[in-house]
Amino acid sequence: MKKKMADIEKYRKYFTKDYLMGPNSFRLLDELILKSPEDARFSRALDLGCGSALTSFFIANETEANYVYAYDLWVPASENYKRIEENGLEDRVIPIHGDAMDMPFARNYFDAIISVDAYHYFGCREGVFSEKILPFVKKGGYVMIVIPGLKEQPQGELKELFETWAEGDDAQLFKTAAWWEKLMSDECGEGGQVMVREADCYGIAWQEWFETGHEYAIRDQEFLEEGLYDILNFLLIYVRRGNA
Repeated sequence: MKKKMADIEKYRKYFTKDYLMGPNSFRLLDELILKSPEDARFSRALDLGCGSALTSFFIANETEANYVYAYDLWVPASENYKRIEENGLEDRVIPIHGDAMDMPFARNYFDAIISVDAYHYFGCREGVFSEKILPFVKKGGYVMIVIPGLKEQPQGELKELFETWAEGDDAQLFKTAAWWEKLMSDECGEGGQVMVREADCYGIAWQEWFETGHEYAIRDQEFLEEGLYDILNFLLIYVRRGNA
């Protein structure tokens, strides 16, 4: 299936503080899908850490997905199902409440596992990807992740500013592209292919979050304008599971 940029305007009603939980997830997901490898397939997809399932709607509408499993720990499945019904996707989007560290699916089940602005919260530790995530994608299938990251490790006053903004332990969740590429390559061994690149939608994803007027968006804007804007980025991570 030839990929094309989605008509983001169809989703603009969700660009508000009532729906967005950070930098615009629609922009991030659109670029993640658009730049995915040519052999990536989405027929049976897992939206890992789907939040309010908005990204699940997008995957269902903008790819060839027959079924999208909207999986999240914090948002109840019944709450997401109401939104799924409102969007007429109850036959294709399946809401599930659960922990990424204990997924109930069969191994080799998904053509694609997709995670938008969520994976860094649980996936920075060795063993997580190889033991808890990769086994659930088919051989030859892809895990596709977009997360916030760092262009470089902050130093001096910028480091203090960054750690104040990220509030303690969360600062440890932001890594560089090189760090993620090494971790994923180590996790896959010789059984996978890894590609990590910076996303181009960095500016507009942040700007549309700022425009919501959410109290956290206002705080984020203040910190980014003080200097963080130049050291942060968004990373697109693609991991193809080997056929062995």
